Amino acid sequence: MSRPYNPARQDLRHLALAAHRQRAQKDAQEVAVGVAETAALSRARGAALVVQLCAQRRPGPLRRLSGLDWLARKGRLTAAQKQAGEAYGLAWRRVEGAARIGSSLDMSFGCRDHDAVSAAEARARDMQRLKSYRNRLRGQADLVAACDQICGGEVTPREACSNGVQAARLEGILLVALDLLASEDPGESNRVSRASN
Repeated sequence: MSRPYNPARQDLRHLALAAHRQRAQKDAQEVAVGVAETAALSRARGAALVVQLCAQRRPGPLRRLSGLDWLARKGRLTAAQKQAGEAYGLAWRRVEGAARIGSSLDMSFGCRDHDAVSAAEARARDMQRLKSYRNRLRGQADLVAACDQICGGEVTPREACSNGVQAARLEGILLVALDLLASEDPGESNRVSRASN
């Protein structure tokens, strides 16, 4: 038995689709306002954010720049300085991150004693590499701290400091430190970056 004809059924369907479209637009607008607020707060704290454009030239996801990327994008670092900073940061993160808890997604089973030995050897190598980088900085606390924060911690100078004057000072100290790292042994940073890949 067929349903009786109801002339309002088609109008109700159109009204439901319009209401659904309106809700979706409202939700999208609320999300855009929330993202804009979060980005504004991050920028106020000194974070460097880049809007990536999608294929349709619409604003896509925001990408946070590390301190070195931000300085290089501004034209304040040479390629050698950036490479030396990346090598320092990689060594710093490996040493600092080794004490953190490993991923629960590691699905290898069985005895892993040989892995512990190789991990300990790798950590010892990374600690030695970081120590050699710090020796190149002549043990100067300001130079080491600047490299730890910007290269290792991947924060911008503005995020690391409370105001613009201190950020400019930290940036100057970092440039001196990166010059020292880049001038000592440029081949070392090439080997480290190839080993990380």
